Amino acid sequence: MIDLIPARDTMIDLLSRVTADQFAHATPCSEYTVADLIDHVDGVSVGFAALARGDELPDASAPSTAAPDWRDSVTKHVWALGEAWADPTAWQGSTDAGGLELPNELWGKIALTELVVHGWDLAKATGQPFELAEPTVLACFEHVARFVPNAPVEGLWAPAVRVPRDAALLDRLVAITGRNP
Repeated sequence: MIDLIPARDTMIDLLSRVTADQFAHATPCSEYTVADLIDHVDGVSVGFAALARGDELPDASAPSTAAPDWRDSVTKHVWALGEAWADPTAWQGSTDAGGLELPNELWGKIALTELVVHGWDLAKATGQPFELAEPTVLACFEHVARFVPNAPVEGLWAPAVRVPRDAALLDRLVAITGRNP
């Protein structure tokens, strides 16, 4: 079991400082603007929280950032994601999501990756600092280093970017996902 709470809290902190005039900014995740990225984080938070609780996965919803209370709504969903994966039973068994059955332990690691990598994306796009405790970065790095090169769905990640072997762990992590630290 991995503690998603530090990554969750960092994401919530980042979201608290995003302004609507930043919505159109590009992000290191090339297919997303800041608004698109927030909408994606909201959607995966709702979906991965449902998965952790054993609930039926919800249908896609309207863009979160289109609502005037987007920050409260997205924060609530990100908070719930962390809480759902804090339950040890969420990490047990396996679940079919979107036609892909994986062990829940792997789904939890994917949820962590969403928070860490997209948190980094959001920080870079909005000029915010991004810091996580080393255990959180290490847990995500260990997952990404094994999972991304062998992901069960092709095209989820851009090709890895080369970084020096002595680069910071977070830089190595995001480089594996195709981002240039």
